[in-house]
Amino acid sequence: MLDLVKVAAQMATVGQLIRQGAIAIQQKQTRALAVLTAMAERPEHYRQALQAWGESFAFNAAEPIESLTVKHTVPPAPRAHTIFATDGSQIAPSPHEIAYCYLVNVGRVAIAYGQGQRPHLDSVPQLVYDPDELGRSRGWGFTLEDWLRYRRTQAEILGLVELIQTQNQKAPSLALVDGSLIFWGWESLPPMVRQELLRPILAAWDQLRAQRIPLVGYVSASRSQETVNFLRLGVCPYPEPNCALHCGQTSQTGFEVTGDRPPCQVFDSLRDVLLWQAHLAPQQHSSLWRGRSRILEHYGEHHIYVAYLHGGSEVVRLEVPQWVAQDPDLWQQAVSLTAAQIEKGRGYPVALAEAHNLAVVRGSDRQRFFALLERELIKAGHWYVAPSPKEQRKRQSIA
Repeated sequence: MLDLVKVAAQMATVGQLIRQGAIAIQQKQTRALAVLTAMAERPEHYRQALQAWGESFAFNAAEPIESLTVKHTVPPAPRAHTIFATDGSQIAPSPHEIAYCYLVNVGRVAIAYGQGQRPHLDSVPQLVYDPDELGRSRGWGFTLEDWLRYRRTQAEILGLVELIQTQNQKAPSLALVDGSLIFWGWESLPPMVRQELLRPILAAWDQLRAQRIPLVGYVSASRSQETVNFLRLGVCPYPEPNCALHCGQTSQTGFEVTGDRPPCQVFDSLRDVLLWQAHLAPQQHSSLWRGRSRILEHYGEHHIYVAYLHGGSEVVRLEVPQWVAQDPDLWQQAVSLTAAQIEKGRGYPVALAEAHNLAVVRGSDRQRFFALLERELIKAGHWYVAPSPKEQRKRQSIA
């Protein structure tokens, strides 16, 4: 068991390091705000620099669509509106269990406010035991756990749109998913795999666009630095921000930084949420920014835009497709209904919290799942059904 006495002896050092880090972050916040203000005087100059030299950057920077320093007040939400949300969980496959299979469980929520309707709460499980499905990931060069995570992301979005199609919805609505709409790791996938995952998702987003229901990817505690990275253009000491020329070299494997740290890396470890936390007041949101991740080249008309919303307890990252960002009515609807959800949930959207509770697979659920699977295997004629000796021994102690 964990020896907390020994752990406590190490806590003092950790506390000092955290305090030192907090002081350094405050200094970087102050400088970043000053750079943000200075760059706001020449926004087009820096946009052009990003577009001209962005391919040479050793970092990913978003492109501002509005004034850098603008602060928008969140509009009030209409009394009658509907929130749709999904979240997912899974039971990963294990060679030590009685069968090598996996389960994806998607929690779905529809809450109609001011309409006299009961909320819709359910979960949709999907059990997969298919040798071809389970073996394909190894042939593609990534783990089955990665493939399960990709499939779960896809299932959450498809489950959200399927739920919306079953509702007779007339009031202003919002579709919420927990996490990013930018599938960062998918760019490195083989094209055939990426299309298999992405095509159904984009088709589902087409349906939301046709129904004029804005989609929001809600990212709490975001670690993104896309907007902070744009500020690196404002501190670059060279006539043109050509990273490959001035700060490194290009090779067959891509851009490599050589020598000392690049002079623009003065905001290292400063996350976007910390920048906007210092700039925004509660119930305000930032300007919109256009994402520039390479995976977005495959999104077509669903290119992702981001903004930061100060919900009171934290600054959250909101991600929306292009058709939401470019439609003022849909964008305002998305922001107002998201902020209302944060307020109702006392810091976190009610619908997402309920979807998580419906989706999560607890330890007792996992035990019942394998007990049910064992019973079915025995009914099918498998007389010896048991986990591996290692798994059996881990479940009990003899010491």
